[in-house]
Amino acid sequence: MIRAARDARRTLERMARPAGRFDAARYFRGAGDLGFFNVGTAAMRALARSIHGAHRGDWSIEDAMAFSGMLIRDRFLEVKSFGIELVARHRREFTPKLLPAWKGWLAADYSANWATTDAICGLLIGPLLVNYPRLVPAMATWSRHRNLWVRRASIVSLIPSIRQGGALDLAYDIARRLHGDGEDLIQKAVGWTLREAGQIDPDRLERYLRTEGPRIPRTTVRYAIERFPPAKREALLKATRREANDGR
Repeated sequence: MIRAARDARRTLERMARPAGRFDAARYFRGAGDLGFFNVGTAAMRALARSIHGAHRGDWSIEDAMAFSGMLIRDRFLEVKSFGIELVARHRREFTPKLLPAWKGWLAADYSANWATTDAICGLLIGPLLVNYPRLVPAMATWSRHRNLWVRRASIVSLIPSIRQGGALDLAYDIARRLHGDGEDLIQKAVGWTLREAGQIDPDRLERYLRTEGPRIPRTTVRYAIERFPPAKREALLKATRREANDGR
């Protein structure tokens, strides 16, 4: 398993390209020593598909987790993403016992950036919550975690369930709890999730914004209202604005 992980990383490294006109680092300011091979998502996914196919008959989800658990620690974005994609190809084997392991990846800062965190949410945690709705309430506890990435995951992981019409009540509860979070990446995540909730029930989102608006960071509001018509967006921006002298 260790050798397989090392070989996969070397393959990604050999595929590295110059940044050129597109420099991914611009989208990850403040992400510490995060590195980029500039491989491209399509090439990275093709490699994950190839390795999964080669081991389809002899790798279990436990093997995939062990393999990816080594890669998620790597400082290069594509290596982290590759590990997540590999595990995602075992989604039919997902069980609740995987949730603590994925939370561990987040809490240990192996994600260390918004893209890796969101990949863990969208490809791993989110689908698990859809298949096991009884796990959804655990996200409320995550929203109080000291780790930024766990808090972001507490609400972003609900998006697959929201898109199927579920977890709406909890999404609004967690959003309300996170409005006081000063982290920009949390404010954007909350706005994104509210926007998705609004796709299911736009009237509820509008009522929520008008009721809670003055407490909601402007970044969150702007993300949340993106799917409304222009006139409605302008009205909601005004309705949710705090008074100029309140320090906002």
